[in-house]
Amino acid sequence: MTATQSSTADDAGFPRFSQPEMERRRQALRQLMETRQVDQLLIYGANKAGSAVQWLTDWPVTTEAAVIFDGTDEDVLLVQHYNHLPNARRLARAADVRWGGVSTIETIAELLGQSGARRVGVIGPLGFGDHERLGEVVDELVALNRHYTGLRLVKSEEEVARLRHAARLSDAAVAAVVGGLEPGMDERSLGALAESAYLAEGATNHIHYFAVTSMAEPSMCVPAQFPSERRIRQGDILFCEISANYWGYAGQVLRTFTVDADPEPLFADLHSTAEAAFEAITTAARPGAHVRELVEASEVIERNGYTIYDDLVHGYGGGYLPPVLGSASRAHRPIPDMTVTVGMALVVQPNVITTDERAGVQTGELGVVTEAGWQTLHSFPPGLGRVPFTARPV
Repeated sequence: MTATQSSTADDAGFPRFSQPEMERRRQALRQLMETRQVDQLLIYGANKAGSAVQWLTDWPVTTEAAVIFDGTDEDVLLVQHYNHLPNARRLARAADVRWGGVSTIETIAELLGQSGARRVGVIGPLGFGDHERLGEVVDELVALNRHYTGLRLVKSEEEVARLRHAARLSDAAVAAVVGGLEPGMDERSLGALAESAYLAEGATNHIHYFAVTSMAEPSMCVPAQFPSERRIRQGDILFCEISANYWGYAGQVLRTFTVDADPEPLFADLHSTAEAAFEAITTAARPGAHVRELVEASEVIERNGYTIYDDLVHGYGGGYLPPVLGSASRAHRPIPDMTVTVGMALVVQPNVITTDERAGVQTGELGVVTEAGWQTLHSFPPGLGRVPFTARPV
């Protein structure tokens, strides 16, 4: 299935996955219920967090949303605020969409109490107080977030197509930054340039992180989550991490550019090291490989006297997924005991930095593991780029 097919709008004007794809997800949850011996599932989200709600119903969480799933063909979807109901009813599939009431958790408690469910599985960021309240009406709440994450590790063909579409929009955002940079702009303008490339196509910002610093006197080694008012100048280095989100699926592309100048030797060496690490890791990311081999493949970073700040590799598509890997010199968590599997979506993103944390670069992108190995979903040209920055005549 192509990206166009997976993103085709229905009569309501929204992109849809096919009915077989949605039934695949429902069946996976039924099997999870059977395995964990729960009567019902409570799938929860709040403040735009909680991907399982959208994965199951097509409704992106806004203020608060909860799905009560009992394995039948229709769920109950509770939505806050009241004025979000009309849109939710247009978007949600296989769901009886209702207002969550004055208190969503009280409405959930009422429905669970009426159902007679005694053992309820919970997926999503349900708070401690809400757990306490629901514990008054059911015998046991069973945490299933880890199990849900397991359901998201391997992507279907339609999910890969959606990721490919999001990757195209993310690439367009990088191109917009490179093509739109002008003298006098500050870091804040970079996000506006990025979003201009995809908002009209129905995508939204997942992240656009930037680092801008002088190559002669560097003071940043990793992209920042919040831009500053610093003006961008000739001789700067600019590196970015950009993800456009298209209906629950985001691309991720990371690139480095010099600003109207040749790269200083340090940055040329940092970037060539990052490219070597990227090539070694993506070559190692073949079906059946233990994820430890991906870490081992990055040894060129330490051999060249550098380290990293950002994660080296992470799973993607439906959240920040396992495996989340560092390098030998920056292993901030244990390497999980898992192997690379066909259908995994992996971002490979070596953020090579100096050990004094003054200078760095970043390269990489999202790809999917196939029988032939890791394959990129992006098309923005790799390599250390250069942004022209010619002042306009006064």
